Amino acid sequence: MSRNKTFIVTGGLGFIGSHFIEKALDAGYTIINIDNETYAANKDLKFSGNYSHIKEDISKIVDLPHCHAIINFAAESHVDNSIEDSFNFIRTNVLGVYNLLEIIKNKNIKNAIAAWEYECPLFVQISTDEVFGDIEEGFFRETDRHVPSNPYSATKSSAEQLVTAWGRTYKIPYIITRTTNNYGQRQHSEKLIPKSITSILNGEKIPIHGNGTHIRNWIHVEDNVDAIFKIIESGIKNESYHISSSEEFSVKEAVEIICKNTNSDYENVTSNVMDRSGADIRYALDNTKLSKLGWKQKRFFETEIQKIIEDYRSKKL
Repeated sequence: MSRNKTFIVTGGLGFIGSHFIEKALDAGYTIINIDNETYAANKDLKFSGNYSHIKEDISKIVDLPHCHAIINFAAESHVDNSIEDSFNFIRTNVLGVYNLLEIIKNKNIKNAIAAWEYECPLFVQISTDEVFGDIEEGFFRETDRHVPSNPYSATKSSAEQLVTAWGRTYKIPYIITRTTNNYGQRQHSEKLIPKSITSILNGEKIPIHGNGTHIRNWIHVEDNVDAIFKIIESGIKNESYHISSSEEFSVKEAVEIICKNTNSDYENVTSNVMDRSGADIRYALDNTKLSKLGWKQKRFFETEIQKIIEDYRSKKL
């Protein structure tokens, strides 16, 4: 894809979306960010480049500017919140995707009737490893069956089904990416890594669901963004790709690494809380398909955690 083109990014003030926008602007793309500025938005971010922002809810927006690709990061993503109140997840993660696809579909039909030349934008759906449920051994491949365990993962799975169905029925070109647990700078404080670091720095207890043995694959947000770019710029359409790293840690192991880098004792800074309903034992994605495109992991957990901790410390001083 030529780098003088326009991307619409939804949820671009969020954690992963904002890192994607920075990379896209640096690469010369024009970015239109559609973000409703919910509680998870980084509202103080300043982007350099050909950038504009539309404050709008993707489930209610009635039109989209001309673009060459729509990268949909907009989503409710905190599992605990989905268990307590699932409707917001259905509205954004399902109805929001449906609305975006319908706008694209209707533009296709309108231009076809008028016999106008029209390049249908590529729709990139940012999804999650959680759509598959858990796996004790081995790795999920792109074609494996979805067995979501909670309302959040169910809505993300539903969105994927909409994308593939609208792609087949209405010829909307698409890509689906599924990624594992992201970490890095600017992540919302409700997530495990920032929650653990800020709790230690503030002298508070880190809440650990259950006994902390649930295993996750951890990928740095910039590695994830690099992978998304690699897939988009490959020109491939109507495929799904798994984005994962080589690093698996249980929740307890991840927090222990943070404790080691803050000279803290795990037992003293953590507090076990009731495990969430439907908790998955382990997530794991096979990224062979992505690796064949030439993507490689560049950032590693222990090194990056040190940088993230120092970033929090500098802001606290």
